[in-house]
Amino acid sequence: MEDVIRVKDQFYVLATSSLADDRTRVLKYGDTFAVFNRFGDIEAVGLGEHGLYHGGTRYLSRLVLRLGGSPPQLLRSTILDDNSLLTLDMMNLDIGAQGRVSVARGSLHLFRSKFLWDDTCYEQLRLANFSFNPVEASLSLEFGADFADIFEVRGARREKKGAMLPPELEEAEVVLGYRGRDNEVRRTRLKFSPAPTQLSEEKASFSISLDPKQEASFFITTSCQHEAARPAVTSFDSARQQVVRTLEQERSKFCQVRTSNARLDTLLMRSESDLHMMLAGNPEGPYPYAGVPWFNTVFGRDGILTAMECLWIAPWMAKAVLKYLAEMQATEVVPEEEAEPGKILHEMRRGEMANLKEVPFARYYGSVDATPLFVMLAGAYLERTGDLAFVRTIWPNVLAALDWVDTYGDSDSDGFTEYRAKARKGLVQQGWKDSHDSISHEDGTLAEPPIALCEVQGYVYAARQAADQIASRLGQVELASRFRSQAAVIQEKFERVFWDERLGTYVLALDGRKRPCRVQASNPGHCLFSGIASHDHAARLARTLLSHELFCGWGVRTLGSAEVRYNPMSYHNGSVWPHDNAIIARGLARYGFKPQAAAIFRGLFEASAFNELHRLPELFCGFHQRSPFEGPTLYPVACAPQAWAAGAPFLLLEACLGVRFDADEKCVYFHSPCMPDFFREIRLENLRLGEAAMDVVLRRGESDAVVDAQVLRSQGEIRLKVDN
Repeated sequence: MEDVIRVKDQFYVLATSSLADDRTRVLKYGDTFAVFNRFGDIEAVGLGEHGLYHGGTRYLSRLVLRLGGSPPQLLRSTILDDNSLLTLDMMNLDIGAQGRVSVARGSLHLFRSKFLWDDTCYEQLRLANFSFNPVEASLSLEFGADFADIFEVRGARREKKGAMLPPELEEAEVVLGYRGRDNEVRRTRLKFSPAPTQLSEEKASFSISLDPKQEASFFITTSCQHEAARPAVTSFDSARQQVVRTLEQERSKFCQVRTSNARLDTLLMRSESDLHMMLAGNPEGPYPYAGVPWFNTVFGRDGILTAMECLWIAPWMAKAVLKYLAEMQATEVVPEEEAEPGKILHEMRRGEMANLKEVPFARYYGSVDATPLFVMLAGAYLERTGDLAFVRTIWPNVLAALDWVDTYGDSDSDGFTEYRAKARKGLVQQGWKDSHDSISHEDGTLAEPPIALCEVQGYVYAARQAADQIASRLGQVELASRFRSQAAVIQEKFERVFWDERLGTYVLALDGRKRPCRVQASNPGHCLFSGIASHDHAARLARTLLSHELFCGWGVRTLGSAEVRYNPMSYHNGSVWPHDNAIIARGLARYGFKPQAAAIFRGLFEASAFNELHRLPELFCGFHQRSPFEGPTLYPVACAPQAWAAGAPFLLLEACLGVRFDADEKCVYFHSPCMPDFFREIRLENLRLGEAAMDVVLRRGESDAVVDAQVLRSQGEIRLKVDN
């Protein structure tokens, strides 16, 4: 996934300013999200991404608060731990005119809070007078709506736009409207309570008189209306109660994870809250959207990998992802969408530019890996839950996906799965590293398509193994045997063609002329995750991944520091991605290299402490070696929150603890559990297996190599087994 702009009919990363220029505050519920500055305002600064968005369109592009004609002084700005509410404390600067101060600085306290619910932003302003005297002051909000498509906000240029509609004004309400070139009408409805003293199409002003210790509250709702749909706006308190109830219900479905390390708990709680944010209210059901601000929508690859990361604590997420992607699976060839029968969705968009096909992403299938990953997730979900009844319903989709791998995915019939962009406006690179310059040879020249990525061959191998297991459970013995044989064939050929002894790793890819891309990259770590790597090569690969060239202390870089295209500030050529590292760590643990997995865990854990809200972002820069006195360097256009980054800590825990499930035996296994040295105890509450659940605590024993486990509570038929 990339921060995409259009350049000569292709789409590339845009970075115009650093996130460090202005710290943002993000809210999301369903298909609506908002990006504010630290004051809770929306202004055209930094990356220009501030705004209230819905359905891929910016419904509010300006919202500026003034107290006494000046910006109030910020005292505190924070998002609640559950990501549901932005709260700010402010105070007034000196208020006066002609050199005379009528209200001294610090006399007025302004509490500002806002949240999202049902396509609406709810806001409360509470002003309190803490001076000894009555005060009179003004409070104003300047607002505006440009109805820019999300791709416009990200830098795309449009030859033509739709038309702004005449503003509609009432005593306490303003409606700003826009008719797009897709002929759809979008409206921003701002409603104020109490009614402003003055109201225009771009400003609401309130005249305030407060006695000492007196308070006054003002409420603003900003609703995003698309076509005839009009959100049901309720009171601030009523909407807030609905948000809280919804989040409590969502939280009850997760296994709660707490440890003996308070800082690690902060990371885990933030990650869980970010996952709730990416899931809550989505029209597709509990399908995790990819990230805010640029990817607040369905992505196939991202949804699948996030579900895999969280499978052990929230298997219901995988079921929702599988169900939705099965429904969206391509059934015919549509070149401009990169659609082919059996292929799994890459992304979908609802904005004006997508509707008009100015960008190809309304329903876009341009990823080579989402299809085998879909099959992998189906097998992993069945193993985790034993839910054969559901997997049976998507079995035709699994078979269609594997048919795609055999036909369209291997157009030259060489036994490897490749990609070549077929849509003129589509993505050039179609693996998870989808920036245009991410796949190169050792001399820095870009690989020519069709390109066979190393990790994709691993996904195909694992998909065939998963299909073998599903077919066996369904009693289709001959089909299972065929998939098993195909997996063995691709593994043998992969080892022979992709391993490079000099590099100590699998080559990144084969280009269109079957020339290997001989560079050290993080991609081969996914070959450990999928299990395609031989045990002998896995040991060598583990050393390479943790070498000075690839491991910077915070994590494994996407590209080794000795490579020609290495750039620690690039999107995919030297940066560090938490989800990539979690997958690598899970792969290392699969082959028994748990200390190496724990080293990656420690790096990301310590990196989180330097990030605002202790959140793991989409990625950060991969400078040569970490400094003992400084944290990792932010990447300028990283999404935060971002779903597969939020899921990374849970996959890292699974890797170290060796969690496994046997639905038939009603047993939860911890296979060779290993606790990194930064915590000695972990408590899991509501760890579910079918209808049964348990609370369990694991502690590192007197010997660091031994972990003791104790069941604190069990409900239903469920057992625990620890294999040290």
